[in-house]
Amino acid sequence: MKREFNVIIERDAEGYYVARVPELRGCHTQAKSLDTLIKRIREAIALCLEVEGEAQSAGEFVGVQRITV
Repeated sequence: MKREFNVIIERDAEGYYVARVPELRGCHTQAKSLDTLIKRIREAIALCLEVEGEAQSAGEFVGVQRITV
């Protein structure tokens, strides 16, 4: 059964893309390119599911808002 997960992607100060999955505690990875990042986060999700079993529900993803203070 296929499942969908929200993946948050950011770029750090050194130029690496960093991805994390809020629904899966500790599920994150990084890469220099987005293509590699997507491949790695898929692998990370599969491994996290093996270890943790069912994902915890983190609620429905609504969106991201950038706020300047």
